Amino acid sequence: MVFGPDITEQLARARADLRLGVPIVLAGSRPVLVMAAETLTPARLTGLLAMGGEPVLVISARRAETLKARAYDGSFARVLLPRDATLRWVKSIADPADDLRSPLKGPLACARGGDATPHGLAIDLIKSARLLPAAVILDLADAGQFAQQNGLTMINLSAAQPILAARSPLHPVVNARLPMEVSEAGRLHIFRPDDGGEEHYAIEIGRPDRSKPVLARLHSACFTGDIMGSLKCDCGPQLHAALTQMGKEGQGVLLYLNQEGRGIGLTNKMRAYSLQDQGFDTVEANHRLGFEDDERDFRLGSDILTSMGFSSVRLLTNNPRKVEMMEASGVKVAERVPLKVGENSHNHAYLATKAAKSGHLL
Repeated sequence: MVFGPDITEQLARARADLRLGVPIVLAGSRPVLVMAAETLTPARLTGLLAMGGEPVLVISARRAETLKARAYDGSFARVLLPRDATLRWVKSIADPADDLRSPLKGPLACARGGDATPHGLAIDLIKSARLLPAAVILDLADAGQFAQQNGLTMINLSAAQPILAARSPLHPVVNARLPMEVSEAGRLHIFRPDDGGEEHYAIEIGRPDRSKPVLARLHSACFTGDIMGSLKCDCGPQLHAALTQMGKEGQGVLLYLNQEGRGIGLTNKMRAYSLQDQGFDTVEANHRLGFEDDERDFRLGSDILTSMGFSSVRLLTNNPRKVEMMEASGVKVAERVPLKVGENSHNHAYLATKAAKSGHLL
């Protein structure tokens, strides 16, 4: 079939469907209907409950821990959906916004045993769509017929697993000269992944010698800090300090990776900010949302550097994890260059949490 989508393209379509609130079907030894809890509508929930069976609300182990639910499946839990479940109930389990106002949401009964592979893949797919990691799932008797009758995207489970487990290859699209305040000898490179995800950028200063360690910075996109000048983090000052140092040295590469909010996206980052206003620190807020401390993949940076011909760097960072992942990906870190800027009265606690819980060298 020449014109039909391959599995990577089908997964991109599935992400778009889930973000729109459209269900998808995962086909395999245990076919299931999957709906993202965040975008679930009253009509679709009513329709699912009318189908019978034993629907479950799948949440990550981090969210399950907050709700005192048993994560029998390791990285996630299958919460049994009550017959009288309302959309409000589903959303309250998936979204921690009202946890302090209504902390008692249980007791929650969880399924155990049986093949839960499609449930785990559903959570991974929903995470990659930058939605809250929660899904309403129901077993199907005939996945193909159900998908065809309802016009739903159907994903082959065994074909999707290796694609979701691996990072998508990045390809250079275009580069052009970009004079900047820090250096008139700037050039912007655009890299695009195969999976339809966010593009990533490399800002090259001067003409760095590929045979020597290049001054480099892995910088995760931060709309609030980089653009709005937020005082809640140190991202903006780090970005500008790194570019300024590269300008002074006359060479360097800043990798601007679109992994906002430690890889959870801007919307979920704002949810985390809201939880921080309730008294939780950065890590605690991420866990209550159902995410890990840090969902970013810094190997993207090593992929870009390798593509540009660099094999060794002087890495501008306070994060040892970036050094470890860079080395593990085949790019030698000849030197870790500290980047301690941007502390203020608003982000003091945030920086302390980064040091205490994430190992940053501050």
